[in-house]
Amino acid sequence: MIPKRVVLDTNVCLDLFVFHDPRWAALLTALRTGEIEAITNEHCRNEWLRVLDYPHLPLNDESKHHATAEFDALIACIAPAPKAVLLPLCTDPDDQKFLELARDADATTLVTKDKALLKLARKTARAGMFAIIRPEAWSAIQTAGV
Repeated sequence: MIPKRVVLDTNVCLDLFVFHDPRWAALLTALRTGEIEAITNEHCRNEWLRVLDYPHLPLNDESKHHATAEFDALIACIAPAPKAVLLPLCTDPDDQKFLELARDADATTLVTKDKALLKLARKTARAGMFAIIRPEAWSAIQTAGV
């Protein structure tokens, strides 16, 4: 079986690798078993590294290293060629890179909690591109076996 290719936004990665949110245990298991293939690119990975330095996060040097190592072990950093397919514009320009990555890497799904990205779900679905869903929806779909 070919794993489904997904993009995880930074907040979902924080939940997985920093906060260890038990609600997303199935997502983490799917990453670890190769059931899904999570991908990132240099821009999204750089955002991840920058966010790990936010002072309000409960991280020290060791936990930052562990979170980064787990991210790098489970999420492939690729450099897909940009495609000419037009994307809807996100109201938050910082989040446009996740849409571009999902499009360029032929991802089936962008998993996010970001409201600005979630508002674009109908547009990307209608255009036959990729789904934009919350982690809860991803978990529900997996549980249902869809």
